[in-house]
Amino acid sequence: MLNDFNSKIEPILEIITDGIYITDTSKRIVFWSSGAERITGYTSEEVLGKKCSDNILVHVDKDGVNLCLHGCPLHATIKDSKNRMQEVFLHHKSGHRVPVSVRTSVIKNTEGEVIQGIEIFSDISTKEAAQLRIKELEKLALLDPLTQLANRTYIQEDLSQRLDEFRRYKVPFGILFFDIDHFKKVNDTYGHPVGDQVLTLVSKTLMTNARTFDLFGRWGGEEFIGIIRNISEEDLIDLADRLRILIQKSFIEHENSKVQVTISAGLTMIRTEDTIESIVNRADDLMYQSKQNGRNRITTG
Repeated sequence: MLNDFNSKIEPILEIITDGIYITDTSKRIVFWSSGAERITGYTSEEVLGKKCSDNILVHVDKDGVNLCLHGCPLHATIKDSKNRMQEVFLHHKSGHRVPVSVRTSVIKNTEGEVIQGIEIFSDISTKEAAQLRIKELEKLALLDPLTQLANRTYIQEDLSQRLDEFRRYKVPFGILFFDIDHFKKVNDTYGHPVGDQVLTLVSKTLMTNARTFDLFGRWGGEEFIGIIRNISEEDLIDLADRLRILIQKSFIEHENSKVQVTISAGLTMIRTEDTIESIVNRADDLMYQSKQNGRNRITTG
């Protein structure tokens, strides 16, 4: 139940586009705004009365650490009344991870005692840019219909442009080639509709966590390619590892169980002598090395 103060400010909170939720001191959710519904995919009916760690937001940091278990900013703020701000990755209802900036505070009674915690979170993904790209690709019939990523034709055209840009202006770029581990087992165990959900989960993780000028596409089946412009090999490795962790920490709920997958990736930077075929083949070979060495890893070369 909302207290009198919360009841008075509820209409104000509902018009704010950021996500807002209020909990009691045990972190049980007592208010869930329309902004929270929009960003997370969960309705207020699905979350009110539950704890935020009950397979709802399940925040993780960039290293994949579950903050509900270690380092929850809202829990810390409820304990010491200190406001906090942190960038984390929340769990969307459809399974993928969304990067958000969270701010935590507390609500006190007239005696100065903490009675509730409040978290405000803002979507910091490149969603708007991704939506514009989707519209552009739809017009050109270069969009993979399931994942909403660029299809193979568009990837090859973009690679040609990046290669020309490198030869003319020495603008570096890297290729991230990855495959979903044991994807056939997912289809055989849960059925192709769940397999399609897994592909969508992976694609949304890529779209919401990529820079606006990077391109991710579906190469075919469960294989994906990222074309990452103007980046060093070290930064490309960091980006690839962050995506690997976020996909590993994402999940789909199916018949009271979690369906989770990992990826194996090959990563390489453009070389002077490269062609489109040579750089893709090299990244593909590196990806298979990741498979052979135990999966859920990145191999560079």
